[in-house]
Amino acid sequence: MNHTIFSVPRKNPPLGAVATDDGVYFAVASKHAERIDLCLFDESGIEIATMPLPDCVDDIWQGFVPSLPIGTPYGFRAHGPYAPKHGHRFNPAKLLLDPYARAFTGTIKHGVALSDHNDKDSAPFMLKSVVTSCDDAFDWSGDEPLKTPWSETVIYEAHVKGLTMLHPGVPEHLRGTYEALGCAAVLDHLTLLGITAIELLPIHAFIDDAFLEARGLCNYWGYNTVGYFVPESRYMGLNGPTGLKAAIKALHGAGIEAILDVVYNHTAEADDAGPTLHFRGLDNATYYRHAPNGDYINDTGCGNTVDLSQPIVSRLVIDSLRYWVDEFHIDGFRFDLAPILGRDANDLFDAQSGFLKDLMQDPILQGVKLIAEPWDIGPGGYQVGNFPTGFSEWNDQYRDDVRRFWRGDVGTLPGVAARLMGSADKFDHSGRAPTASLNFITAHDGFTLRDTVSHAEKHNEANGENNHDGHDGNHSSNSGVEGSTDDPLILAARQKRCRNLLSTLFLSQGVPMIWAGDEVGHSQNGNNNAYCQDNPITWVNWTLADTALLHFTQRLIALRREHAALRQPHFLHGEPINDQGDLTVDWIAFETTHGLDWENAEFSQVAVRLRTADDDVLIAINGGNEEGLLDLPNDGTRWQVSLTTDAPDQPEMPINDQRQTIRAASICVYTGAS
Repeated sequence: MNHTIFSVPRKNPPLGAVATDDGVYFAVASKHAERIDLCLFDESGIEIATMPLPDCVDDIWQGFVPSLPIGTPYGFRAHGPYAPKHGHRFNPAKLLLDPYARAFTGTIKHGVALSDHNDKDSAPFMLKSVVTSCDDAFDWSGDEPLKTPWSETVIYEAHVKGLTMLHPGVPEHLRGTYEALGCAAVLDHLTLLGITAIELLPIHAFIDDAFLEARGLCNYWGYNTVGYFVPESRYMGLNGPTGLKAAIKALHGAGIEAILDVVYNHTAEADDAGPTLHFRGLDNATYYRHAPNGDYINDTGCGNTVDLSQPIVSRLVIDSLRYWVDEFHIDGFRFDLAPILGRDANDLFDAQSGFLKDLMQDPILQGVKLIAEPWDIGPGGYQVGNFPTGFSEWNDQYRDDVRRFWRGDVGTLPGVAARLMGSADKFDHSGRAPTASLNFITAHDGFTLRDTVSHAEKHNEANGENNHDGHDGNHSSNSGVEGSTDDPLILAARQKRCRNLLSTLFLSQGVPMIWAGDEVGHSQNGNNNAYCQDNPITWVNWTLADTALLHFTQRLIALRREHAALRQPHFLHGEPINDQGDLTVDWIAFETTHGLDWENAEFSQVAVRLRTADDDVLIAINGGNEEGLLDLPNDGTRWQVSLTTDAPDQPEMPINDQRQTIRAASICVYTGAS
């Protein structure tokens, strides 16, 4: 078929390929290109037409192709200067993806043809963008945003495949797919656990790195994005993107929000030696940050840094976020290496940057959950506590302080006390709430909970990097034996430390998050950087589930849900809650410590009483090696033991003696009624 492209210049047109009854409008942004060609392909990948986009209005190149069918593969070739020292890397031999494409076809074949250092045609080795219909036939009837308050939110971070690949309750043909997330077995597990939001590792289209393919590995986690509007195909089931929508609707029906981990800080084009896929060829000087000599600024550690101070790029990211909210009913986003979002033209973080202001004020994005990973490796890259009101932030200091305390490090109780109260030292400013602190003990990056108590050292040999990758400072302990053991005393100590870590998490002010599989004791055999392991190392093995730990975690989350004192809307500074002078928070010394000796490095036993007008909770923490004596407040309150990590199966029961013995290395939770 012969194709013709027509001039239809429009001011501020929608970007991408927009299909109509008469044909397809194409529009792509490039400030510095001298010409951009639209390339059409047949189903076998043969280039059948190359046509210059006839119009450029306000840096948007555009044209209209009549009678072009849905499903047509396409791409762009951009003409302009090749002057890397000035930021320009135009090379029309390289086929480029549409940044606004809604679908891709084909596969990436790494090799010299993808490099922009030569004139080899890259089209035979490239993904192709695909013209898609604008009609969304999915039935969203009855689906409404849940808008779960932050104070009631419990997040479950998970990988689509890792969560479902070995789940016996998921039909085999659905395992590892988006559809599996909506299966009754998965929904039942999450709801019985008490989860209110699932946070999925990246599902924007991504590719595997060449160096991983050479090792027979893959980019399992997915932090190697090529398409901001395209669901990753490797998780597609028989129903394609519709299967993802059906899963999200099913999650909503179970009361569970869907949050996406999104990567707008870098792309799969990597550094100067990386493949040319889209931004580098379309307008390298605009889409990426550069040093004065033209080198890529690498604030991400991944070779390049997306420049969100540029209006073209800021619009792209906002449009992407809107698309996922509109088309897939996504409830929130976790921003990988989030300081990149706020870096200004001088590469400095600004919480009032243009992009962050646009994000916070966008009408479509109002009300969605925003989560920052508040660090990158650029100048001033550690920004915990500095994001705008409205964000919740991953709090790595929470993880480190709590791990160190339950490992037995001296002098760590004051840090845990601060974390237990919502990390006011980091977040109590600018009208922020304790929910600004997203608390976690584990996440996808690092040891699992089981490995945190079973390994003193990382064991990443399977990654093929001689165990040099991954963090060395894990604040973990093996209780005397590295890895697996049959020693019942060591196993009991490890299980108790898991309970202590989880109890601290769910008893803390802020937003708790757990990593999928931690509640059933999943181990990665000491691999703390399993980003390239798409295999049983990372797939949750449900047949080996620690059901005792699962039941204890369910009790913890239920306890948190039942007691408002554990989910306070404001930071607690000992304010009175009534005319009798009762305080919102009251720290209580054990009899065995002779006072609140916060300056003493050996101080490891303390209790804290949390109250609202209608709730009363006392948390007794003994991080020491000896049991402690605690006198519960004798003010007429009828106390009961609600949970103890020393006897996880002990049911709730009233107490008869105000003097309580708190066993070594344990937590005991009391609840009271007047």
